Amino acid sequence: MVQERAGVPVLVCDPDGPLIATMDDALDLIGSTYQGAEVVALPAARLDERFFSLGTRFAGELMQKFVNYRLKLAVVGDVSSYLAASSALRALVRESNRSDHVWFVPDLDALDARLAVQAP
Repeated sequence: MVQERAGVPVLVCDPDGPLIATMDDALDLIGSTYQGAEVVALPAARLDERFFSLGTRFAGELMQKFVNYRLKLAVVGDVSSYLAASSALRALVRESNRSDHVWFVPDLDALDARLAVQAP
């Protein structure tokens, strides 16, 4: 469902929706943004475990799809267990959070704060 959050149209994905496990799943999700969303707020629990294992390259491919379609992706939720297990993932999250395209946020309130800072 597209919601306006901090003045930005955001597709807030249902936590109980389908797992994003393939690039086709990602493209289906991107297709859902044609309702006017600029940002996709995707619960971390909906991402296949491979996303958090950087050696699979799934995270990089998925994130690049969003960049290619000029959409922002916010991975919403607790990813601390994955971060504790991988210094490479910690570095990716840190760098992503410095960018304008992909963010990792603990909850929708944190996303709202991030969007408010990004507003023109």
